This record gives sequence, C-alpha cells and structure tokens, in this order.
Amino acid sequence: MSPYTPPAVWQWNRENGGKFASINRPISGATHEKALPVGKHPLQLYSLATPNGVKVTVLLEELLALGHAGAEYDAWLVPIQEGAQFGSGFVALNPNSKIPALLDCSDAARPVRVFESGAILLYLAEKFGAFVPTEPGARAECLSWLFWQMGSAPFLGGGFGHFYAYAPEKFEYPIDRFAMEVKRQMDVLDKRLAEHAFIAGSDYTIADMAIWPWYGALAKGQLYEAGEFLQVHTYTHVLRWAEQIAQRPAVQRGRKVNRTWGDPASQLPERHDASDFDKLAPAA
Repeated sequence: MSPYTPPAVWQWNRENGGKFASINRPISGATHEKALPVGKHPLQLYSLATPNGVKVTVLLEELLALGHAGAEYDAWLVPIQEGAQFGSGFVALNPNSKIPALLDCSDAARPVRVFESGAILLYLAEKFGAFVPTEPGARAECLSWLFWQMGSAPFLGGGFGHFYAYAPEKFEYPIDRFAMEVKRQMDVLDKRLAEHAFIAGSDYTIADMAIWPWYGALAKGQLYEAGEFLQVHTYTHVLRWAEQIAQRPAVQRGRKVNRTWGDPASQLPERHDASDFDKLAPAA
C-alpha cells in the first residue's frame, strides 16, 4: 500500500465512504426548512439516545426523581442519520448541528437555548440546585471531571470508535493510536474510582452523568463491540462504578428516552410525560 500524500489544497470528497459520510460536510448551516415541534412543558429537549443524548435525559430523570417538578420535559427525536439536525429550526437552536439541544421556555418572553451536552448538564444542575456541589473545592473537582469528559470523549468516539467500527477500511495506525489513548483514559478513571465512590468524590454528580454513558458503556462491553479488544474487564473499579450507576431507576429511564434501536422495551422515541414509560413493550 502506497503512503498517502496530502494534496496542496484539501478537497471535499462526498463519496468518502463510512457510516456517517452522508451527513458529514465541511460547512455549517441548514440544508432545509423544518420548524421544531414544541410540547407542553417549559423544557424542550431535541436529541437522540447516543451517549451525549443520554447524559441529559438521565439528569432530567434524576431531577424528577428528587421531586423537582419543574424538570418535566418534552423529548423530541432528532434522527441524525437522516440529517434532521440540519433543519432550520434545529440549526437556530444549535448552530453546530449536534444533539442534544435544549430550549428552556420557563420565561416565555425570554426562552433560553442551551447546546453542547456539558453546558446543558451544568445549566440544569444550577437551575435546580442539584448534582453539582456549591462548596468551591468540591465544585472545582466536579467541573474538572465534567470538562475532562468533554475533551476526552472525542478520542473514544470520533477517534477510536470511528476507525475501529465505522471507517470503510481498517488501518493499523489510527486504530492503534486511539486504542492506546482510550486505554489510558480508562486507566485514569480506574485509578480515580479506586479511591472514590464516584467520579468527583463521595457524591453522585453531573460528572458521573457525563462520563457514564461513554465510559460506563465501554466498561460493560456495550460500545463498539470492543470490550475484548480493549480488555475492559481489567478496569475493575470502572466496572464497579458503571454497574452501580446502571442500577439507578432514573438512569434506566433516561437511557430509554429518544432510543430507536435494541430491545423494544428499551425504546421510548419521544417522551412527553412520565406515564410514557408505562406504555413500553414488555422486556424481552
């Protein structure tokens, strides 16, 4: 195989292959006119149950479990493989055209848009005064791990996940490079969790909710079918933490929202009321 020599000027190849080639492009903005639906609750979520989407639905369900009635929400499905994130309404909400995106209409005269999953977690945690510490040192620890996830997950998703699972051709160098980094990240988490019950310390916080959908799923062998390849069973403290969080009822509910694949009992494509969970098919 001859080595690749980059051209003097990069050109977009629309037929570059790969699972997500049809929705990736080097320009931003809307491709079509499409208004966003709006439900009855102040919080309107537009998302899909990818790891980034699950972060937010888990937090919302945890807030409701604590008794925060104001956290009731409508969750609208955004099928990204169909390019729904490039509709004009969604682009107005998130110019970056990525899920999840939130519209807070608590003040109807001044609705607040929030995009990027970490920003949404922090916004909601502060709005309801839950799952983020107020003591300066504890808060700094929580936010440090929250932003660790923001910077680290692209190596797991767009890096390792893409080249290992989705790229049209497999090449040793990118898979080896990103596998090494993902294992380093898992080691960081494992050492942290060897000494603490949760990521930020003794309390369950938005740091756990941000990290768990990615690294918890990886530890449990649910991401990219890469468990054996990465030997995830060796990260015993991450596994303990991942299973502990997976047992939380609010987490189990949050994982189902905006999900359209897997066991029918785990799929709630849209969520507009807590009673919607009662309508799911029985577990297989």
